[in-house]
Amino acid sequence: MRRRPLLVACGIAVAAALGVVAAVAVGSDGGGSVTPRYAVATGGLQRLDPGADGVPATVAGGTSTDAATTASPGAPTLAGKVVAIDPGHNGGNGSHPSQINRLVDIGNGRKACDTAGAETASGYAESAYTLEVGRRVRRILKHEGAKVVMTRTTDDGVGPCINVRAEIGNRAHADAAVSIHADGGPSSGRGFHVIYPTPLPGLTAAIARPSRRLAVDLRAAYEQGTGMPRADYIGHDGLDERSDLGGLNLSKVPKVFIETGNMNNATDAVKLTDAGFRELAAKAIAAGIARFVEGSG
Repeated sequence: MRRRPLLVACGIAVAAALGVVAAVAVGSDGGGSVTPRYAVATGGLQRLDPGADGVPATVAGGTSTDAATTASPGAPTLAGKVVAIDPGHNGGNGSHPSQINRLVDIGNGRKACDTAGAETASGYAESAYTLEVGRRVRRILKHEGAKVVMTRTTDDGVGPCINVRAEIGNRAHADAAVSIHADGGPSSGRGFHVIYPTPLPGLTAAIARPSRRLAVDLRAAYEQGTGMPRADYIGHDGLDERSDLGGLNLSKVPKVFIETGNMNNATDAVKLTDAGFRELAAKAIAAGIARFVEGSG
């Protein structure tokens, strides 16, 4: 895992002490960062002015700074934006193998409709985790004025198939689509990673570049908002480009998958099974999405 600058680490600790969970600085492709635009606070997201120092204008106890401001009451920051949230898998998938194993077209081949997903050693299912985090992300983004569409809202069904999940975001003309997952990697491997699509002619060529920008924004927000390290067993620097995922190949809008941790790793599993961490994860994901969709016009 790369060591983060001491300033960032100290900023998170100070913000937490003030009642602010973390300030989100958006990293560049080269590993640097630019001025934070959103802070992940106890109440949700707080928007920062350019040049802000990463601490929202009003924090617990009424302390204020001159450099940062929050959005005016009644003026949502993401009004007019549309976001598709795709909680991976579904609770009924494992008991309906004939349905989820049915092959569907993914643009450059065929794959199973869906899968059952991973689970921790204690039996906490990925499908339950992703739905809870997805609901929390929806709540935060809706509070900021965005329209949010979900690929599923319960955890007792089957699917939808990966091609349908992509189509839900397409039909909504989403400004961004994020599929939320928790990996089932090797037990020795730790961390999160964000998957973005390979530019495939006739499929993802038009969305590959903005999808990578979305991946970079999410990586920075999630790392700094949760403290979860970048994956040490897959991808590179917390990013992974793939051409074999139907949910990406069939998307007509910028889309990524975020594997928020490794359910097979004991250290990660402790975090993923904690409700407080899931709220941090949701706020960080929402902050990364907000940064991307606002910057996309």
